[in-house]
Amino acid sequence: MARINLRPWREELREERKKRFVAAWIGTMLLGGVLIFLSDMMASNAISQQQGRNQYLQNKITLLDKSISEIKKLREKRSQLLERMEVIQSLQGNRPIIVRVFDQLARVVPDGVHFKKLKLDGEQLTLVGIAESNNRISGLMRNFDSSEWFTNPNLTAVKKVSFSGERMNEFDLTVVRTSPDVGEEDGS
Repeated sequence: MARINLRPWREELREERKKRFVAAWIGTMLLGGVLIFLSDMMASNAISQQQGRNQYLQNKITLLDKSISEIKKLREKRSQLLERMEVIQSLQGNRPIIVRVFDQLARVVPDGVHFKKLKLDGEQLTLVGIAESNNRISGLMRNFDSSEWFTNPNLTAVKKVSFSGERMNEFDLTVVRTSPDVGEEDGS
């Protein structure tokens, strides 16, 4: 006898294939979702680690900036201290010279000449004074010229003024201060 299969096997096969397709599709979607989730977790983890490293570096940079500013302040203080030390040393070294300059200044001033104002700017001495006559001013300039401590006397102005009821000459004079060998000065 012949066997006839009356079951709808093609529809069952289609249903079976459809179920496998849906299962494969759902599995693929789940696998894709898991892969996307894992890759997102890995990216988030890498980003947070990099942010942690960046924050660590930023903290270290801040500390280094503070150290650099402290070093700059210390260098400024050091340079100020060195400048002060140089000024103090120059003042101590010039102390006897200033005394000798004033001593020589007193020696070169002839009678009848009085100083109203003295100003020492570096090596240049500016004098404002009063003299009884032009001859006294000329004598003062000759004395400056012959002194070892002064050179280049330069008379910039002379004008007539009334001083203590008398007619006097007010003058402006500049002189360059020099420093002769101190050992020779002590010996003479």
